[in-house]
Amino acid sequence: MSVQTCFTPARSCADRILRAIAQAKKEVLVAVYAFTNEEIAQALVQAYRRGVTVQVVLDREFDQENAHSKGAFLEKQGIKLRRVSGLKHQTTDRGNGLMHQKFAIMDRSVVLTGSYNWTAAAEKFNHENLLLFHDAGPLAEDYRMEFFRLWEKKP
Repeated sequence: MSVQTCFTPARSCADRILRAIAQAKKEVLVAVYAFTNEEIAQALVQAYRRGVTVQVVLDREFDQENAHSKGAFLEKQGIKLRRVSGLKHQTTDRGNGLMHQKFAIMDRSVVLTGSYNWTAAAEKFNHENLLLFHDAGPLAEDYRMEFFRLWEKKP
């Protein structure tokens, strides 16, 4: 397994994400709290159109309340998307906090994770980090399990 790092705003982490999506051949799974980056959304659509399975989990409140969130756009393009409940739907069940994850898995072998949300602010202004794990079979499987746990969560 090899690991690469990226730190904003000194370097472009979006470029690394775009490259990983472009190289995906079978599957891209994304769980990210804030997703407003147009280029990354377009890259997911391009992957979907070339036959890659693309599934996305977003935080429900961020997606519904932020006019720039890419959830509706991705759905209109045919990408499977789930919105997971956040704090405004909190009950006595402590399982309804923010869906604050920030990770993606490509082809069961590449994992992207870190503090980096898929937003312009994360790219240009915030001090964020992104880790890219390549040839990360067992790690990728752990992240896939978490992705599908979120995917199956009641909205």
